[in-house]
Amino acid sequence: MLAHDIIRRPIITEQSMDQVADKKYTFEVAKGANKIEIKKAVEEIFKVEVAKVTTINYKGKPKRMGVHAGKRADWKKAVVKLTDSSKTIELFEG
Repeated sequence: MLAHDIIRRPIITEQSMDQVADKKYTFEVAKGANKIEIKKAVEEIFKVEVAKVTTINYKGKPKRMGVHAGKRADWKKAVVKLTDSSKTIELFEG
């Protein structure tokens, strides 16, 4: 997998923006990606040093539109902690 296939999108929420001060950044990542692949992808894309990666798997919620029933897609979230000597990720600034 390529680095851009592993890191799908940044997650911008109130809670994730509070963690930016601690050099923690939140991303939606590919379901099949492991912590080592996520670490390498973030280091390659943003040119930073990663200290720790935490992952969380989410199950899709059931949804209905009238008589049609379905569910949202399952997805995976990764919280990436950078080293103290690493630069920040500009995408989350401002």
